[in-house]
Amino acid sequence: MIRIIPAIDIIDGKCVRLNKGEYASKKVYNENPLDVAISFADSGLEFLHLVDLDGAKAGKIVNWKILETIASKTNLKVDFGGGVRTATDIQTALDSGAKQVNCGSVAAKKPETFKQWLHEFGTEKLILSSDVRAEKIAINAWQENTSINIFDFILQFQEAGLQYICCTDIEKDGELKGSSIDLYK
Repeated sequence: MIRIIPAIDIIDGKCVRLNKGEYASKKVYNENPLDVAISFADSGLEFLHLVDLDGAKAGKIVNWKILETIASKTNLKVDFGGGVRTATDIQTALDSGAKQVNCGSVAAKKPETFKQWLHEFGTEKLILSSDVRAEKIAINAWQENTSINIFDFILQFQEAGLQYICCTDIEKDGELKGSSIDLYK
């Protein structure tokens, strides 16, 4: 099943859009993430993908308070990512109201740790962030490219019980040029 989920990307507490993941291309489109989340909920949407871009770049969760506010003031089922590097980070996100937590960098660098987290937190709580450039996984706020093929990356975790994947084709992100349907199929 494919689920369309709106996203809010956060830098400095504001809703932003990057072009192809480049921080220098940052455009603020709303000062208040809660207002945007409420508008999604008021439109009948059930889910939200919330990305802590400050955290992704810093390698630690930064904007957990925004997650907490959105989760407590809307009925949206929030999946949260950005800066998740430890089991404590996962627990912080869950305690702050996330229904699911996105992990990518650790999964690429320490796959056994991610497999352990799947067992520890449950496969229903974790989403594998599989962000790609030319079918190769990119990590650490998309600032670091790896040689890991996306299909091999996903398969190793499927065999460990993975249920959820979030994939972004970085070359199309922020371009308004449609989806990477062939990749997603």
